[in-house]
Amino acid sequence: MPTVVFHQPDSPPDVVEGKAGTSLMRAAVENNVRGIVGECGGQAMCATCHVYVHPEYLDELEPIGEDEDEMLEDTAAPRLDRSRLGCQVALDDALPEIHVDVPPTQV
Repeated sequence: MPTVVFHQPDSPPDVVEGKAGTSLMRAAVENNVRGIVGECGGQAMCATCHVYVHPEYLDELEPIGEDEDEMLEDTAAPRLDRSRLGCQVALDDALPEIHVDVPPTQV
C-alpha cells in the first residue's frame, strides 16, 4: 500500500496508507487527515483537497487535466507550481511514498 505523508502547517505530519488506485484525497478523508475536506467527493469541483506536492514527486504523477487546472485557479490558499487537487492524484504501487504539504486553509 502506498504511503502518503501529509505535512501540516502547524503540527506534526499525518502519515497514512492508501490502496493503490484510490486518490490521495480519499486516503486523507478515510484517515481523518486535518486540512483535507474533499467536499465534492472527488469530482474536481471544490478545491478543498488542494495540496502542494513535494517537488521530487511531481514528475511521477499524471499531468494536470483541464478540469483540475481550472479548479486550481479557485483555491483558498495560493496556487503554486506544485499545487494539485488530491482527488486527481491516484495512488500507485509504482510510487510507494509521496509527501505533500497541506495548505493553511481550504475554504
